[in-house]
Amino acid sequence: MTDVTGMSAEGGSPGEARTYRMPAPRLTLTPGVSHGPLNGAWWPRCDMLELELPALVGSLDPGLGAVTRVTVDTAAWPDAPRTVTAPGHVIEVALSAVDAEAHAITLDCGTVGRWELLVVPPGESVAAATWLLTTAADPWNRLTAAHMLALAEAGFAGDGG
Repeated sequence: MTDVTGMSAEGGSPGEARTYRMPAPRLTLTPGVSHGPLNGAWWPRCDMLELELPALVGSLDPGLGAVTRVTVDTAAWPDAPRTVTAPGHVIEVALSAVDAEAHAITLDCGTVGRWELLVVPPGESVAAATWLLTTAADPWNRLTAAHMLALAEAGFAGDGG
């Protein structure tokens, strides 16, 4: 194990090769079948899609199929690359300016289908992000990503939802 200084927890020297492992993504998925517009939520740590997307894709159940394409909002990801390399494949990134897709990411998973996830802004408070992650994964939630974020900004999430 290597700490932030580059020193191995096992006592290795700073010059030894190390593998950095991205932290697990902050992700909730709807169990079973979703009855609303969302299939869960994702709380990235930063706004650099090329850093965040591989961890998100790597955390998904392989039974969902490989994520071949994602669609993201241009306002939330203005500098998103057109492709992102994930372990074992390249993911096409489509940009959308459609209001209905704002604050969300759509994952196209091979032949299995699509997943629509609320994207919690990286700088969101823990209380609001927790509410957003939980509510978006509720199979009976009918709120859109934009509506949920508006409620969180208005303080609704901080009052216990």
